[in-house]
Amino acid sequence: MNLFLLTQTEQSKNFVCCSAALAPADGLVYGKFMLSVVIETSRQEEALARTLASLVGGAVEGLVREVIVCDAGQCAQTRNVAEHAGCHYLPGGDIEAGIARARGDWLLLLEPGARLMDGWMDAVMAHVETAGGAARFTVARQSGISLLGRIFSRRRPLVGGLVITRREALALAGPKRTAGSIAGSVSARRLGAEIVAAPVA
Repeated sequence: MNLFLLTQTEQSKNFVCCSAALAPADGLVYGKFMLSVVIETSRQEEALARTLASLVGGAVEGLVREVIVCDAGQCAQTRNVAEHAGCHYLPGGDIEAGIARARGDWLLLLEPGARLMDGWMDAVMAHVETAGGAARFTVARQSGISLLGRIFSRRRPLVGGLVITRREALALAGPKRTAGSIAGSVSARRLGAEIVAAPVA
């Protein structure tokens, strides 16, 4: 494991454990519901580590209660990153398996390598409490994607992530479906927070 990956993994270490310890406490702003994060990946351990690092704040605040990594590539390094961070690791698991495993009523689907920016927790909570339905983050300029590319992102429907109810995600999931195809099949509101998109593989 190289130094970059080790650093990113250390940043994300045990974030699920931290959130589980905080969850029962009263007064947590974000402790009103459980958000399960589901990440579909294949031999993208460095990208996965970057995404997990951006979720640490959400876990500490009690919003992110679990992260499920569906590893189609069944890569040992990906497993090490996921398990070191306290994620549920599904070797050979597809997005349907990850959604079925999730315990939260709401899910956040992300591409490995995507990084959530400041304000994302407030944006998700506001959406859940007032709007409901599916929602996506706004793709940040520093993602290196042109304005038109950010507006017309049909080739990567998951580029802005996807906040969706578990019930709706289960209805859309099925054999040979991916997180991207699920994201591409729903109309979604735009959240008032940004995401740095995963680099193009």
